[in-house]
This record gives sequence, structure tokens and C-alpha cells, in this order.
Amino acid sequence: LLLQWNLVCEDDWKAPLTTSLFFVGVLIGSFISGQLSDRFGRKNILFLTMAVQTGFSFLQIFSTSWEMFTVLFLIVGMGQISNYVVAFILGTEILGKSVRIIFSTLGVCIFFALGYMLLPLFAYFIRDWRMLLLALTVPGLFCIPLWWIIPESPRWLMSQGRYKEAEVIIRKAAKINGVPAPAVLFDTDEMQDWKPQQQQKAILLDLFRTRNIATITIMSLLLWFFTSVGYFGLSLSTPNWHGNAYINCFLSAVIEVPAYVIAWLLLRSLPRRYSLSGTLFLGGGVVLFIQLVPA
Repeated sequence: LLLQWNLVCEDDWKAPLTTSLFFVGVLIGSFISGQLSDRFGRKNILFLTMAVQTGFSFLQIFSTSWEMFTVLFLIVGMGQISNYVVAFILGTEILGKSVRIIFSTLGVCIFFALGYMLLPLFAYFIRDWRMLLLALTVPGLFCIPLWWIIPESPRWLMSQGRYKEAEVIIRKAAKINGVPAPAVLFDTDEMQDWKPQQQQKAILLDLFRTRNIATITIMSLLLWFFTSVGYFGLSLSTPNWHGNAYINCFLSAVIEVPAYVIAWLLLRSLPRRYSLSGTLFLGGGVVLFIQLVPA
């Protein structure tokens, strides 16, 4: 790719800019995905954004210039983070509180790590970048049958006043889990005068409306910022490490599996603040100790 579009010498700045613009797409997707899923439904936006990610990844194969590839890559970034965010919301709204920790750690994150582990394996055996993109895009088609398996969020349906649809999903879930559902789930007589449009619409400024919520919001933003800088800084630097780049990338992915298992165990047994501060101190300390390693 670098040689095909001459991304060397005075144009070597274009290669890292491509990655940066991908994360610009991630930033845009992070802003719009939640708003879209609130408006049009979790399931609809989940599959729409998966289609965007898969479709525009496929179009990248036919890129005729660096500019075309980069624009498509930005859109792929929007789709990638959007379906991640919406899938996370949909999962937490459908699942009960007893399994939400497992879903958010062993469920979501370990499968992310497995996909990460497959990436260097694919790249090792498929050296042509167009064929590699094709191989990485095709698995997205296997998500199509999930449309008939994954339900809409009953919580979202209830917020829209669509109680009959929510009741069908809840009763089906109860039947699958072998739990007897009550004869009446929603008292329609009490709810018929309630309009979902009368709900107070939340806006971004609501995250800073009180001192306590503002403190939590600011801390969460900072923690996500620092964690993302550290995570992607380490992940994207693997080509610069000593040794085989494919093995380094694979090991970087493998180590995430025990990390997610440890996170699951910590979240089950310790308060959140201790788990969070402990892992941040551990990660930050190790990165600092790397400076002591002789060149």
C-alpha cells in the first residue's frame, strides 16, 4: 500500500494521517450512534452501522488513490464504533443485572480479543492488502442471520409506548428461560393516557447539571481518554517493537484474554473504585518501568 501510492519520503506523513482520520470517524460515530439508536431503535441502528462498516470496508478494496481509501476508512471508523456502542447498549438493556458483568467482560471483550488475535494470522498468510481487506470484510456477512435472532430492546420499545411489541419479546424470553410470566405485564388502562413524547429529553448538558453528576462525568471522560491513549498507543506501536511484527501483534492480543478474565473476577468481588484505581496504577507503573529496560 505504501509503495503503490508512493507514501514514502516527503509523503510519509500520509500513512499515520490515515490512522488518525480513522479515529476521527470513531469520534463522529461516538457522538451520533447513541442519538440515532434513541430515535430509530437499538436493533435498526446496530444492523445499519454493521452494514456501513462491512460495505465501506468492501469498497476500500477498489480504492484508486490514497484520498479515496482514507475517506472510506473514516466512514468505516464511524460504523465500527457505532455498532460497538449500540450493541453494548442493546445487550445491557436486554440482559438482567446478574449477567451484565459477564456480558461486558467475557462476552464482548474476549470476542474482541479473539478477533484481534485473528488479524495478524490473516495478515501473515494474505500479504496482498486488497485480498486481506476482502478476507476481513466477508465475516461481516455472517451477521445477517442475526437479524432474526437478536430482539429489539424492550426498554426502548416501552419508552416509545410500543408495549405490545415489548410484551411479545419479554414473554418469549421468559419461555426460553423457563420462567413463568405473569398474566398481565403492562396495565394498558393506566398507560393509555401516558404519552412517551412527554418524557423529558436528555441533552449533553444534563451530564453537568449538578455538581455530583458533573464530577462523575469529568472523571469518566478523563479515565476513558487516558485509557484509550495508553491502549491504542501500545497497540499501534507493535510494528516498532523488536522482533517479528506478526508475533508481536498476536501476543498483544493474547494478553487481553487473561486481562478480561481478571477484570471479570475483580468486578464480581471488589468495589468499582478499587478495581479501577488498582488496574490503572498497575498499567501505569509497568509502562513507567519500561523506561528502565536497557536499549
